[in-house]
Amino acid sequence: MSEQLIARMDELETRLAFQDDTIQALNDAVSRQELELERLRRALELLARRQADLAASMPGETEDDQPPPHY
Repeated sequence: MSEQLIARMDELETRLAFQDDTIQALNDAVSRQELELERLRRALELLARRQADLAASMPGETEDDQPPPHY
């Protein structure tokens, strides 16, 4: 093989290795973000349930507590 062809093949192999590393790094980042997103979803659901429970346990306005219509 010619020196030029060997140099081109070496360049392509080097690029492929860097692309493989980049793809793996991106995949790792996406995986971490997916785990974090799921953790945040669960936390949000828990907060929403707690807020709903708290709102249900607080005394609210009833029909008797509202002012009459002529006010």
